[in-house]
Amino acid sequence: MSGRSAYRLLEEGSFMKDEDWTVIHITYDSIEAEIIKDLLESGGIDVVLRSSKVSPYPVNVGKIGEIKILVRDEDAELAEKLIKEESDSKEEGAPE
Repeated sequence: MSGRSAYRLLEEGSFMKDEDWTVIHITYDSIEAEIIKDLLESGGIDVVLRSSKVSPYPVNVGKIGEIKILVRDEDAELAEKLIKEESDSKEEGAPE
């Protein structure tokens, strides 16, 4: 093991095991990440946003700017479906 713990602290103070979560989307836009998080949580899916950003330094270069959206392994398929449906509905409503 590389010295990193296999567990991550969640906002609620509980721990998650890395193996139990799947990255379903990567973005560089914090607003997009929050919108996706809200969409998934409204569907009853637990979501974790993981980023390497350091708040005082708003750098969006390479991996430092990535925001990974993670869901539990068992929710990954449903989460991807919800994101696709939302994306498709926005495309249908867009003016040509």
